[in-house]
Amino acid sequence: MIRRLPALLDTDPRAPFPDPATALREPDGLLAVGGDLHPDRLLQAYSSGVFPWYSEGQPLLWWSPDPRTVFATDGVHLSSRFRRTLRRSAWSVVADRAFDQVILACARAPRRGQQGTWITDDMRAAYARLHALGHAHSVEVLDGDGTLVGGLYGVAVGRMFFGESMFSARSGGSTVALAGLARVLQGWGWPLIDAQVENPHLLGLGARSMPRPRFLAAVRRLAALPGRTGPWSADFGRVPAATLAEPVPPAPGGAAGVAPE
Repeated sequence: MIRRLPALLDTDPRAPFPDPATALREPDGLLAVGGDLHPDRLLQAYSSGVFPWYSEGQPLLWWSPDPRTVFATDGVHLSSRFRRTLRRSAWSVVADRAFDQVILACARAPRRGQQGTWITDDMRAAYARLHALGHAHSVEVLDGDGTLVGGLYGVAVGRMFFGESMFSARSGGSTVALAGLARVLQGWGWPLIDAQVENPHLLGLGARSMPRPRFLAAVRRLAALPGRTGPWSADFGRVPAATLAEPVPPAPGGAAGVAPE
């Protein structure tokens, strides 16, 4: 039996990606190999429902798994115990205050079952370029003294946020970052956060699976809407972590009609 190989990308960073429906089933979602991390290629990838994921020493690999793991921005789940802790918290959530520090912390965070990191120096440099262009963003969780205790980063295209990685320097730091981001995005009318591939931690926070065709349809619609290019610091503001203890009513009809099944 001849095993089908993933597509080889064109050298033009503006060239379209192959149809995600042609991605391999094993390993799930492997779509293409090669190319580079040019900002135009990265934005083309995310707009197509594709993301890069590879380890040091591997060729550049591009993925579009089926199903896709997502959060509805009105669907992040915090346990009752965690909410009680938040009500007494002096932490706050801000954005785009320490992008380089956040992505470095994500790269260095230990991951169960993994050795090393997929956030290579080249990846960090590529997302730093996207950040400088106003497309990649960080969310920081600060304690009462202004120390970074958790955070996440990702890419925004139109009104779609594609989460890349998160970290906790103190227990609960990444959860507060996610909850703060979801609260702000919900207020902006952004219904979804892409979380790529499921794991027990994400599922416990309310992540759900979305069939790839439905996910791609949502991405096409949301990525075409006017977004927020440029620094988010001012628009995001400062969200007291204590306010995240109180649930926000769901958006009518679910998250803008694209709630995960």
